[in-house]
Amino acid sequence: MLAGYAKRLGGAVLVLLAATALWSGCSHNNADSRQPAQMTEEPLSPADAAIDPAHWGRLYPVHYQQWKLTSEPTPAGLSKYKRGFDVGEERRDKLDEYPFLALLYSGWGFGAEYNEPRGHYYMVQDQLEVDPGRLKAGGACLTCKTPYAPKLQKEMGRAYFATPYKEVLARLPKQNQALGAACVDCHDNQGMTLRISRDFTLGKALRQIGMDPSKLTREQKKTLVCAQCHVTYMIPKDEEMHSTDVVFPWAGSREGGIPVENVIKNIKSSPANLEWTQAVTGFKLGFIRHPEYEFYSNDSPHWSAGVTCADCHMPLMSVSHETLTDHRIMSPLKGAMTACAGCHEEKAPELRAKVIAIQDRFIASYLKTGYAVAADAKLFEMANKAKAAGKQIDSQVYGIARENYEQAFYRLIFVGAENSTGFHNPKEGMRVVEDAARYAATAEMHLRQMLAKAGERVPEQVDLELSKYTGNRGQKHLKFRPEHEIKAPIVK
Repeated sequence: MLAGYAKRLGGAVLVLLAATALWSGCSHNNADSRQPAQMTEEPLSPADAAIDPAHWGRLYPVHYQQWKLTSEPTPAGLSKYKRGFDVGEERRDKLDEYPFLALLYSGWGFGAEYNEPRGHYYMVQDQLEVDPGRLKAGGACLTCKTPYAPKLQKEMGRAYFATPYKEVLARLPKQNQALGAACVDCHDNQGMTLRISRDFTLGKALRQIGMDPSKLTREQKKTLVCAQCHVTYMIPKDEEMHSTDVVFPWAGSREGGIPVENVIKNIKSSPANLEWTQAVTGFKLGFIRHPEYEFYSNDSPHWSAGVTCADCHMPLMSVSHETLTDHRIMSPLKGAMTACAGCHEEKAPELRAKVIAIQDRFIASYLKTGYAVAADAKLFEMANKAKAAGKQIDSQVYGIARENYEQAFYRLIFVGAENSTGFHNPKEGMRVVEDAARYAATAEMHLRQMLAKAGERVPEQVDLELSKYTGNRGQKHLKFRPEHEIKAPIVK
C-alpha cells in the first residue's frame, strides 16, 4: 500500500508522499479504503527538495519513471489529429495545421508560433523554445507551467505577474528552471492526498462559483487537480499593458456548467481583459486558452456518468508487480484504450474508430467555420481601408457586424484551443462551432451590405491572402509547412 514516509538525505529530513492515489472508475461513488499517511517528521528546508520529483523518486521509483516517460515521444499512428509528439514525427504548429489561425492571430504571439503541446515534462521547456512574442505577459505565463508558481506568487505578490518572464524564471534553482508539472502540483508533500496547489487561481475561481476548496471530495479533486492548468484564463492588463493577475473567467457559472457564453461575457466585461490587437481588423481582443475543464465539465456524457480526468488519462497499470495509475498521462488514443475497458464492451479498434469519427465530424465543421471567420476579418480590413479613403461606412451596421464577428471568433478559438478535437463533449463541441458559424454568417451579411452601400465591390470569394500570414512568422521567420495542414475529412 502507498503511504507517506520520511527519509534522511544528506543529513536533512525530507518528507515524501506517494506520487499518486488515483484510481480508475466510472462513478464518483467508487470507494477507496486506503487512507492518506500522516507526517511523522518535519519537512526538509529549503522547500525545493519537496518540489523536485527526483527526491520523490527515491521512495517511489516506479511512479517517478512513469512521470519521466512524459519526456518520451508517444506511439505513432494511433491518433489522427494529434501527432506532433509521436515517434518519428515532426513537431506540429497549429498555424500550419489550420492556416486560417495565422490570419486570425496575426498581431499576437500565437500568430508567430503555436505548437501542439508535448508531454508534461516539457511545459516550461516548450515556452523557452517558442517565439519570444509568446512571453510578453511576463511571469504570469509561468502560472500553469512550473511547480514553483505558488511560491513565486506568494513571495512576489502582484509583481510576479508583470515581471519579465526570464527574470521570474531566474529566481528558481538553476537545475529546476525548466521543470514542468511535478508531483507536488497535485499531491500534498506531507501525505498522499490530492491537493489544490494553486489557490491564487483555481481556488479563487472555485470560490467565485460557490465552491469551497477546503471541502472538495477526493473524486472532485481527481478532476480539479487537472483544472489548475487545463483551463482557460485571462491575464488582465493595466493602462501600460502590464499583467496584473491570472483570472479564470468563471464568474456567474457553476460546477458542471461553465458555458462558452459565460466565458465570453467575462472576457468582454472589462477593457482590462483585452490582451492584444488583431492586426487584420484592428480590434482589441481577449483570448481563450486550452479550456479542457470548462468544455468537459459542461454536462458532457462522461462528466454526467461521474468519470474524472484521472479515470481516462491515468488508468490503472501494473509495473514490476506493483499496481499504480499511469503517470505518463496521455490521451487514451495514444495507448491501448485500457481506460475505456472499464465501461465499454467494444474492443480497442472499435472504440478508436468511434472517437475518430466524432473528431472527423467536428473537424469538418471547425475548418469550414474557421475560414468563414477569417473571411469576415478580411471584410473588416476592407471596410477599414474604405473608411480611411473617405468612404461613408455605416457605424451602426459596423458595430453590429463587429459584435457578431467577436462572438464567432471567441467560440471558434474556444473549441480549437480545447485539446480533444471535440471528443471531450461531442454535442457541445458541435453546438459551439455551429453557433460560431451562424454568428460569422450574420457578420458577413452586414459587412457585405455595408460595403456595397459605401460603393465597394465585394468579391463573392474573399481572398484571404494566407501566404501573408503563414510565411516568415515571428523572430524565427517560420515558413508554412503545407504537409502538416489538416484537410477536411470525408464525413460518413
